[in-house]
Amino acid sequence: MRYRRFGRTNLQMPVFSCGGMRYQHAWQDAELSAIPPANQTNLEAIIHRAIALGINHIETARGYGSSEVQLGAILPKLPREKIIVQTKVAPFADPQEFVATFEKSMQRLKLDYVDLFSLHGINNDETFEWSLRCLKAARQFQKEGRCRFIGFSTHAVPRVITAAINTGEFDYVNLHWYFVNDFNWSSVLAATRQDMGVFIISPNDKGGMLYNPVPKMAELCRPLTPMQFNDLYCLARPEVHTLSCGASKPTDFDEHVAALEFTGAIAPIEAKLRAELERVHGPDWCAHWHEGLPEFSQVPNQVNVSEILRLWTYAKGLDLVPWGKMRYNLLSGGGGHWFPGEMADKMDEPALLRAIAGNPFAGKIPGILREAHALLHDAPKKRLSES
Repeated sequence: MRYRRFGRTNLQMPVFSCGGMRYQHAWQDAELSAIPPANQTNLEAIIHRAIALGINHIETARGYGSSEVQLGAILPKLPREKIIVQTKVAPFADPQEFVATFEKSMQRLKLDYVDLFSLHGINNDETFEWSLRCLKAARQFQKEGRCRFIGFSTHAVPRVITAAINTGEFDYVNLHWYFVNDFNWSSVLAATRQDMGVFIISPNDKGGMLYNPVPKMAELCRPLTPMQFNDLYCLARPEVHTLSCGASKPTDFDEHVAALEFTGAIAPIEAKLRAELERVHGPDWCAHWHEGLPEFSQVPNQVNVSEILRLWTYAKGLDLVPWGKMRYNLLSGGGGHWFPGEMADKMDEPALLRAIAGNPFAGKIPGILREAHALLHDAPKKRLSES
């Protein structure tokens, strides 16, 4: 395993983290007595395998169903000083609800303290404002020694993420950034200026469903697998400290750890991927498609133009259609504030053209949005936690 200094926490963080949203029994809360023994045995085998590989950062959340209570059956048995435990609690309009939820997390985990405590889901202006209300309580937990460092997780637009970073209140951030999503790089740089830890969430699933790669990606990424390429693409940036690996079985770590032994350069693989995107879309589109696009909340009918164009660009260019469908069909309510906005079928074309007039491809975008809807629209989806 490799380790990186996790910003001003000074924790030595493994470059892969053991994420806790794939191995639990259920997305609903449950008592330990209700957990099937085979599921608990698998979870404990995953934790032991992670630690054997040097992956000593174990990350979960109050919103991950039975994850915390199941971890509470094994974490207290491990050498506490050798593991880094993180949990996350959503901010609430009422800080007392936030406090009560934190207490439930600690009860479930059966730990005296967590190393990293996140305000979970600063995803828009409202949850950002709620988080500021809840910070006083989080600081009290810190004074009591119940959490060592405070951070936040986010699926927000860069404006909101960077605003939260620039408060100076947080020691680290969990956010999206990987090959198929470059939107948040400015926020990563803002976190670096604040000497914050940077934790990349869902690089394997939301980063392209790379655990089940399409043939084109598999071919273009040789001699690596697409997941290994994405790992090394992210870790090539020193501003990035750790990548989440949401394991569902002990062997799920192996492909990632093997990537660390790769001694070649990943630049030729990246060049092949970008050349294919340019072949399909043209170099001008690849370089400038995102420019001048407003946030979805500023688009008529809240059509999430920037996300739809991103999904279409990579789905069409690299055959990532299953991933594009998985993400696209969370729009129009299925993703809540975790993936907000409307699908392309809600487009009011004249009003949209006025809203995106600053984009160099404005005249083409309505047609592209219709194409994206035809390519990606499927049955409505829900987030895993709501399935």
